[in-house]
Amino acid sequence: MIIIGAKGFAKEILFVLEQLKDTCFDELYFYDDVSTEIEYIFKKYKVLRSIAEIKTIHEVKFDFVLGIGGTSLRELLTKKMLDAGGILRSVISPFSQIGNHNEIGEGVSIMGNVIITNSVTIGQGTLLNLNATIGHDSVIGRYCDIMPGVNISGNCTIGDYCAIGTNAAILPNITIGNNAKVGAGAVVTKDVSSGQTVVGIPAKPL
Repeated sequence: MIIIGAKGFAKEILFVLEQLKDTCFDELYFYDDVSTEIEYIFKKYKVLRSIAEIKTIHEVKFDFVLGIGGTSLRELLTKKMLDAGGILRSVISPFSQIGNHNEIGEGVSIMGNVIITNSVTIGQGTLLNLNATIGHDSVIGRYCDIMPGVNISGNCTIGDYCAIGTNAAILPNITIGNNAKVGAGAVVTKDVSSGQTVVGIPAKPL
């Protein structure tokens, strides 16, 4: 298993993996081709620097999980790893609560104390951070960042590549377009257009 990233959020992904009984830590690595000053995480897990270095460990296929935030960066690195023979896996905290009737895409990161009720669809590569709640019949697109404490009510639609800030609240039946951003603590009472940034209570466009 390779955790993509070697900084803050990658360490949080490691925290979740450490809580899962089926993780093989003898075969766990990090990948970061930017932060070259980091050689090991916690003096234990080696940080790989290139696809060539991955191939010295895994000649053909390898599992990887996303340990970075940022909507477009998560997708970019996913494509890079898939092209190199990687298999995208999800990371789901055992301390999250997820209904039995949902559709969750590949590579989704679900952190601790997240609640997902039923009839929820979550797209590939999306991050649901600590204490987020997703209400019934909601749809969240691909490669979204749902930050800690976000409350998405029932029957909401969140487009692709959206960033919803910490402790934001999305009221029922709201639609948020692709590439939109919602500021921390905002309360969204009206639909948000694609590419729009909204902040405040009630949320208004910048």
